[in-house]
Amino acid sequence: MNEYFNIGKFIASFGLQGELVLQHALHKKTALKGIDALFVELLKDSRLPYFIEYARPKDDQEIFIKLEGIDTREASNKLVKKKVWLSRNDFLKHADKSSPVTLLGYLVINEDEVLGPVEEVIEQTHQVLLRINRHNRETFIPLHEQTLQKIDHKKKEVHVILPDGLLDIYK
Repeated sequence: MNEYFNIGKFIASFGLQGELVLQHALHKKTALKGIDALFVELLKDSRLPYFIEYARPKDDQEIFIKLEGIDTREASNKLVKKKVWLSRNDFLKHADKSSPVTLLGYLVINEDEVLGPVEEVIEQTHQVLLRINRHNRETFIPLHEQTLQKIDHKKKEVHVILPDGLLDIYK
């Protein structure tokens, strides 16, 4: 089974030849070298492969990218606002090791209670939110200096100490 990691979304068309601007959370300037395809979520929970014709970095948060078969501005506009995913191996090759997005798949542990694996990382100005699925409910765990106890990269665990009552709002 292939694991996929959401790295961002297409935020705009660029030019008239179907180029797109990919806003990503890899936290480094990259042209996605060595990646043949990325996966686009056209419909919820679907990941369709699109082959990369070429990509060139704009900065450490955006990439200009041209996909095979997307040759007009109209075609690229249909992909704007769509989420973009990479396979696990491609993700690990291209994400900055200190980027919060590398916590995808890590287990979140509050004191001694395993809460669940990180399904999404949402970066905000003053904190990072980890989205997990706990008791079949979407739950958001704030990650900042008051809640983060430690990150164990070897065990792939994020240890937190959450304020009393925080998890109760998700019951």
